[in-house]
Amino acid sequence: MATPRLISSVLALATLATLGACSSGGLSPTGGESTVSGVAGGGGAVPQTGSEGGQTSAALTPEAYKAELESRHEAMAGAITALAGARGVKALDQRVGRAEEELSGAADALAALTPPEAVRTQHETYVTSLRDVATELGATTDKVGARDLCTSSAVLADLGDKLKALDQAGKELQSAGGYPADVVSVKAGERQTRRLRNGSFIRKSTLNGRSSLEIDNGSSLDAVITVVKGKSKVLSVYVRKKAKYKIRGVRDGSYKIYFTRGADWDGKNKAFTRDCSFERFEKNVKFKTTFTATQILWHDWRITLHAIAGGNVRTSPVDPDDFPG
Repeated sequence: MATPRLISSVLALATLATLGACSSGGLSPTGGESTVSGVAGGGGAVPQTGSEGGQTSAALTPEAYKAELESRHEAMAGAITALAGARGVKALDQRVGRAEEELSGAADALAALTPPEAVRTQHETYVTSLRDVATELGATTDKVGARDLCTSSAVLADLGDKLKALDQAGKELQSAGGYPADVVSVKAGERQTRRLRNGSFIRKSTLNGRSSLEIDNGSSLDAVITVVKGKSKVLSVYVRKKAKYKIRGVRDGSYKIYFTRGADWDGKNKAFTRDCSFERFEKNVKFKTTFTATQILWHDWRITLHAIAGGNVRTSPVDPDDFPG
């Protein structure tokens, strides 16, 4: 195909006259050739004109626009679904980051398109919602890293209105022409502060010994204390902030004591959803019963989950993935 040219009649005459002077046969200029210019369209695009008749970016056909959305639909929907299914703080952190990348990249790519005129408004709303959720996910990454948010349900609740707005924008674009924009398949719940009664057992094995373990939670957050013997979890008990609880009937043995503190206890996932921390006492707690001819002696222990003067056992942080849930 010849390259479109636009030549003024004056230039055409001058060029032809020069050619005539150099040619043995001679040429007589008779006038310029009228020409037209144009822009070749591609990719299913339909040219659009501006208010003054000039050309603007070409709009995609419905089929081409649908293909563009389809190319990103699965990755975005999958990233949001994976985030909702994250188990553990580390997995949650990774999946929040992936969802941010997918939605941000899709927003940039879709913003560069000119959609069919019939869905221009819906398209712009959809792109704006994608950007809003991606920006919020960026802030969420910091919150998960700081343990302000600890579960997927807490992250979804934190996204709240922006996730709902994206869901609505996707539905409106989809209903306008069957466009694949329904990337939100999960529901964001409301922020909650669920608590168990003080002394509620989450896990409990046989307690028929003579010893006791008293737990004093003088901290500002509720806690769950998990007692481990060898590789077996013996019990987990819920102790509210500023409260105490005594476990009776502890059997002889050497035990590791772990505890997690936080807000909003998710009983299904057995984890605090916000402000979570994970620790353990560095020394084992040992219980032993001694029988003599006249008496029976045993050990009782008292532990505090807050710093006290004269405390003789330190605690240390625990990787959330290594915490015995």
